[in-house]
Amino acid sequence: MNITNRYLLILLAVLALIWFSNLEYRTLVKPDEGRYAEIPREMVVSGDWTTPRLNELKYFEKPPLQYWATATAYTVFGEHQWTSRLWTALTGFAGILLVWFAGVRLFGREAAGYAALLLSSSLLYVLMAHINTLDMGVTFFITLGIFGLLLGQVQADEKKRRNWMMLAWAGMALAVLSKGLMGIILPGTAVFIYCLVQRDFSVLKRMHWLPGLAVFFAITAPWFYLVMKANPEFFERFFIYEHYTRFTTKDLGRYQPWYYFIPILLAGALPWTVTMFDSMWRTVRNSSLPSQMFNSQRFLLIWAVFIYVFFSISGSKLPSYLLPMFPVLVLLMGKRIADMRERVLFWQIAPAIPFALLLIAIGLKLPGMADTPNQAELYPHYTPWLIAAGLVSLAGLLIGMILLWRAKKQPAVLVLALTALLSAQVGLSGYESIARERSAKHIAEAIRAEVKPEIPFYSILTYEQTLAFYLKHTFTLVQYQDEMAYGIKQEPQRVIPTVEEFAKVWNNQPEALAIMPVYVYPMLQQQGVSMRTIFEDTQHIVVKKP
Repeated sequence: MNITNRYLLILLAVLALIWFSNLEYRTLVKPDEGRYAEIPREMVVSGDWTTPRLNELKYFEKPPLQYWATATAYTVFGEHQWTSRLWTALTGFAGILLVWFAGVRLFGREAAGYAALLLSSSLLYVLMAHINTLDMGVTFFITLGIFGLLLGQVQADEKKRRNWMMLAWAGMALAVLSKGLMGIILPGTAVFIYCLVQRDFSVLKRMHWLPGLAVFFAITAPWFYLVMKANPEFFERFFIYEHYTRFTTKDLGRYQPWYYFIPILLAGALPWTVTMFDSMWRTVRNSSLPSQMFNSQRFLLIWAVFIYVFFSISGSKLPSYLLPMFPVLVLLMGKRIADMRERVLFWQIAPAIPFALLLIAIGLKLPGMADTPNQAELYPHYTPWLIAAGLVSLAGLLIGMILLWRAKKQPAVLVLALTALLSAQVGLSGYESIARERSAKHIAEAIRAEVKPEIPFYSILTYEQTLAFYLKHTFTLVQYQDEMAYGIKQEPQRVIPTVEEFAKVWNNQPEALAIMPVYVYPMLQQQGVSMRTIFEDTQHIVVKKP
């Protein structure tokens, strides 16, 4: 995009304002946001930044980079909703800047500007950059590795190539520390597939293996060494179960059919879905280069298709697994839009209008979709937010299409991107009106005066992921395992295995608190457990020792 640096800075400031505006506004919801806010909180409390723990139980599902970053944010700025989400939002925003940086060098300034705008407004990318999970962080560092590889492979100067390849190796190492071995396995497999497709293995000679591996292990090895030294059982749990069993089995209950990602990709790329497929097709047709030259466009396409296929055949599927596709796809899309006539883009944007109308319709119908009394109470409050999000989206689409019809492509893409981002943020912010259904913040506020560090707090047949963060207090689990089963196996003394044993412990306590699902309360009454209710809603009851 041919705009001055002054306007570029203004645009960046506007994007940042919209991007970071609602990090504190929304309540944390279970399970991921509560979990990934609580683990770093416990790191700060314990001072142990080597062994991740959830509810004081060993938790080896993921490496610690995001935990460290969030724990650092807590230490510097305090424990808040916005600091718990800060790493996710920062890496998401940094991904936009990274796309622009790489795009300028690969395809030119105009294509890079379009690519950055497209990424900042693609629905799935925006949403996942504002929900506290590990996927945005690993996406950023994998993308850093991929772009370092691309920029290195197209260099004629050997010194510059080496520097870019060191950045690529560092990016993959930080991706491994973000979410495990996928940080190197996925890029490595994509490179191999590229070599097969292109019938060109010369790229492997330009990887700078020895210094690259030295950088990789210098970043990753220290933590793995320390955590295995402190926890000999770590290797089997992390490398075997988390990386092999989870991918090849339905062990986590996340199994979905092979077509699971089709609607997610179609909706997640909005409002640029048609342009995405057009760009991929154009890349297939027009990205031929002499075999001795590294084909950046072909590699980007191979990466995107590989990510989609890889996770489609996985035994574990979540919408966020597609995130690594988006930064590479928008580069292809930005290049395509730079070469595209305005009327072509006009017709590619038009199919997004029904989705904006559908969002408005869902908002109007939402109160009638309630399945529980709690939903019936909360859903009407979300209606105006969804309608507003749909109207913002619709207005942006119509204005953008008018500008395209008048051959004003750059302002049209800018309007489309900013309104799509704003629409997503309005819809996401509105979720606060129904967050109570998936959060325990209101419970924490109601019982905070009763909670003291020295008073034991039991969690019976449940674990509310967000409650520990809001109370700054962990629990003794009673007859509950779920994702903490492995940690319980390692340290069974930290839990109470049955409700019957809990009753005996409770009766011997001078002071105690307990939270339970509402159906558990009559069970305890039948066992003669003496309790006084201090909080009750449609889902949970909190009691104290009389």
